[in-house]
Amino acid sequence: MSRVVVVTGGTRGIGLGLAKAFLNHGCQVVICGRSNSSVASALEELSPLGEAHGIPCDVSEPVQVQALWDAAVERFGRVDVWINNAGVMNSLVDFADATVDEIGTVVDVNLLGAMYGAHVAFRGMREQEGGGFVYLMEGLGSGGEVRPQHTVYGATKYAVRYLVKALVEEAKDTEVRIGSISPGIVVTDLLMDVYKTRPVEEIVRAKKVFNILADHVDTVAPWIAERVLVAKDNGTAITWLTKFSAFSRFATAAFNKRDLFAEAEAEA
Repeated sequence: MSRVVVVTGGTRGIGLGLAKAFLNHGCQVVICGRSNSSVASALEELSPLGEAHGIPCDVSEPVQVQALWDAAVERFGRVDVWINNAGVMNSLVDFADATVDEIGTVVDVNLLGAMYGAHVAFRGMREQEGGGFVYLMEGLGSGGEVRPQHTVYGATKYAVRYLVKALVEEAKDTEVRIGSISPGIVVTDLLMDVYKTRPVEEIVRAKKVFNILADHVDTVAPWIAERVLVAKDNGTAITWLTKFSAFSRFATAAFNKRDLFAEAEAEA
């Protein structure tokens, strides 16, 4: 039976990649983005692959998140998998130099957006036959690691890890299952946008690390989608880049030269 999958922030980056991967598996997919134009553009790419639908939605607005659920149910009858993927990164500045507006935006999207999405999906799946799977997207900071100038983003992802653990407990006696996805470092516009105004030498250093640890969307997204579709257990954690694999990449970096950015430019 075809699964109905909702991917928030599904108009670009890893979200768009996941939407494509699920469609390739025969799923019916619903995406959202912040604007009509971004949704329309994404659907032009997705529709040839299968049954795709999308609406604009600001995940920091609970009414709009509920409307996303309602649109998916109206179009496809139910939601089997809900992935809280929408996220934003803070500018690379020290916390004291961050603007109040930006702090609010990152918290609203990354944390409140994840909460509102999980809240709507948990309630909806609790009421439908067979329940469903709610995934939250982890990232830098989820495991407690600290990196300079990533304070706001990292704090939201640390909170998401707690949210996952708490919801796993709450879902124990229901047909709803909670999971987490950690996609690692993926080469997307979101990743590189924060470096646009940085000094050249900083961009060069960052790219050296990314060429060791990062991967393309088309590599990571299908791998994640396959594991989402076979998962059965509450508390499922899907992790692309484990600590062991990261260590191995650094250990073999001198013998395994990669240039992800040259590849991306060649494909453009």
